[in-house]
Amino acid sequence: MKPKVGKKQPARARPATSGALQTDIVIPGLADARKRIDALDDQILDLLGRRANVARDIAEKKRAAAMPVFHDPERERRVLERLIGKGGERFPPDAIRAVFREVMSACLSVEQPLRVAYLGPEGTFTQLAARRLFGLQARYRECATIDAVFEAVSSKDAAYGVVPFENSTEGAVSMTSDALLDDDLVIRQECVLPIAHALLSRAPSLSAITTVYSHPQALAQCRSWLAKHLPRAQVVQTTSTAAAAREAKADDHAAAIAAEIAAEIHALPVVRSNIQDRAENATRFVVVAREDAPPTGRDRTTIAFGVADEKGALRRVLSVLEDCDVNLTRIESRPNKNRAWHYLFLVDLEGHRKDEPVARALAAVAKSADFVKVIGSYPRAEPAAEEMRRTPSPSEKTPRRRRR
Repeated sequence: MKPKVGKKQPARARPATSGALQTDIVIPGLADARKRIDALDDQILDLLGRRANVARDIAEKKRAAAMPVFHDPERERRVLERLIGKGGERFPPDAIRAVFREVMSACLSVEQPLRVAYLGPEGTFTQLAARRLFGLQARYRECATIDAVFEAVSSKDAAYGVVPFENSTEGAVSMTSDALLDDDLVIRQECVLPIAHALLSRAPSLSAITTVYSHPQALAQCRSWLAKHLPRAQVVQTTSTAAAAREAKADDHAAAIAAEIAAEIHALPVVRSNIQDRAENATRFVVVAREDAPPTGRDRTTIAFGVADEKGALRRVLSVLEDCDVNLTRIESRPNKNRAWHYLFLVDLEGHRKDEPVARALAAVAKSADFVKVIGSYPRAEPAAEEMRRTPSPSEKTPRRRRR
């Protein structure tokens, strides 16, 4: 039916013309709102430039006072905590942390570029952890092995090194544990990163995949998924998930298990996402440095010790920790390379080595053990990350009780 002449009809949305968005036409006041956004962006950019100038001024004052112009992770942590406390209700806390970490990373590059070594190659979860810790503006050095990361820091080619320490489902990374036992470097910081594995491939379908490449840890974390969805595929271990992506890129019947960042880097389609067997799969990464961190009030200390090969030796050391009211959160045994069939123990304790209970416990352990080595005191991972590590997976029949 045609509308009556003279009766005004409701406005209808018209197709957007070339160079204009349809929403610009149908939403009143949108153009003015966008102008306000542009003006705010200009203000933010101006403030970033002013912050960079202050960073330069700080660097000059440090040089004039013969102080090292260097990264201060404790100052960075305090800044982030203050900003999250101030603006967490108006802006997502995780976003505040991410945005201001990049701002601080960029300003630090103005003072003095930060050199960070990590277990490569590019596209690994360790690279993601390093970026989360130090931002995009740090100067990153890829290392082929964990020992190479330690060597880069020991030789002062890098200020820090980032390596995987343990996985929530597969346990300790033995090469990192051995390097911490053998080297003089200490743990300065830790980061818990959720691990989400993806299947990357050029194959047209799952049935066309004949080979799956990945790092042994990733393969172990996706073992059940592979058995269910690719039971006939040959599984091949690689030195890293990024190396697996390179192998899959060269073969249209191969696939890689890797992080989705590897899909972007190597231009590989993501066939399936989140194929890890356990929903709460996470890896704890540590930052190694030549010095550990000062006390923060929420710290962890990692030590190593050896005991005599006699009845009750380990129990006596653990009793000392209990008597000093120090909570032990992790223990790992490693073969003693200097004595066949003897073992060393790596232990995580709550508290800083300078805290009175921990200091007293370390002194007492030294009397009961063959040797004691402090591998570092450092701030514990952020609360959100710690909570994620305790979140039950959907496959668990009964919920865990949270630790208090």
